Amino acid sequence: MVSEQWRACLLPHESSVQDAIRCLDKSGLQIAMVVDAGDRLLGTVTDGDIRRGLLRGVQLADPVAPIVHGDPLVVPPSLEQDMVLQLMQANKIHQLPIVDEGRRVVGLYVWDELQASPSARPNTMVVMAGGKGTRLRPHTENCPKPLLPVGGKPMLEHIIQRASGEGFRHFVLAIHYLGHMIEEYFGDGSRWNVRIDYLRENAPLGTGGALSLLSPRPEHPFLVTNGDVLTDVRYSEILDFHERQGAAATMAVRSHEWQHPFGVVKTRGMEIIGFEEKPIYRSHVNAGIYVIEPRALDALETHQHCDMPTLFERLQAGSDRTIVYPMHEPWLDVGRPADLEQARNNHEPA
Repeated sequence: MVSEQWRACLLPHESSVQDAIRCLDKSGLQIAMVVDAGDRLLGTVTDGDIRRGLLRGVQLADPVAPIVHGDPLVVPPSLEQDMVLQLMQANKIHQLPIVDEGRRVVGLYVWDELQASPSARPNTMVVMAGGKGTRLRPHTENCPKPLLPVGGKPMLEHIIQRASGEGFRHFVLAIHYLGHMIEEYFGDGSRWNVRIDYLRENAPLGTGGALSLLSPRPEHPFLVTNGDVLTDVRYSEILDFHERQGAAATMAVRSHEWQHPFGVVKTRGMEIIGFEEKPIYRSHVNAGIYVIEPRALDALETHQHCDMPTLFERLQAGSDRTIVYPMHEPWLDVGRPADLEQARNNHEPA
């Protein structure tokens, strides 16, 4: 079945990287097909192309051309669907442009749409839901932060439903403050056709420390997310990215820009060697979403406090590879009343 939304994936070749991101967001099909004025295919852009570009220093306002994959796999309209599925599976791709003899785009095959439903993943998703949410008081005086309603349902429910829609079937909720309320609401997860287990912290252990309580230890790489992070990122793509890289741990990061409010004077001793007028500094910040290999848990001590950056540092000290997954999707850490108001304004009631 050809996707009905394929035209929304067409991107003029003179577009910017930001235009490509808007195209990906608008279509929701995870690919932009770069075309000339006659809709002839010049190349494709995916999330992965954009993320690799961001890591190289490409800016959102830059032309899209340097990050375009110029020789994508394509198929003719006459190819039978079972052959399309075999081709996509063999090449591990989720989108496949359809072009005619003149290389004009006439459609798009999307793996998720060719399949009846996403395959169940063996990977566990751990959600950190034990914090006291002190910055959100008085909202959290009688309600744990993950249960605060956004769009007519708890934040934590948004996370579970989004992940279950991508094939995740097993969730572990790390709870502490008012944890009984979270257990009462979610139970065993059967209402969402998933399985939910619980890690009960007697005292706050940090994100890494809570993982030391996992029993039994996961057999596959597992996803970890803070229970107050709302995002449009695809959890399955972070996991796939991690597995392709062969790292011990992956941290999702967001690009953060800060502009100095003053002109900066560069000096060497007493000598002035240059000026920068209100320079902009760019860095990557932790987005609160991770993929962890089971073997990484060896770096933890049971019931000992450990935050996630410390776990990553321990892995690095042991010569394990740790990597970042650059995000561009909408993301919100609901830590303050203003964040909660923004989240509620961004979500219509279900």
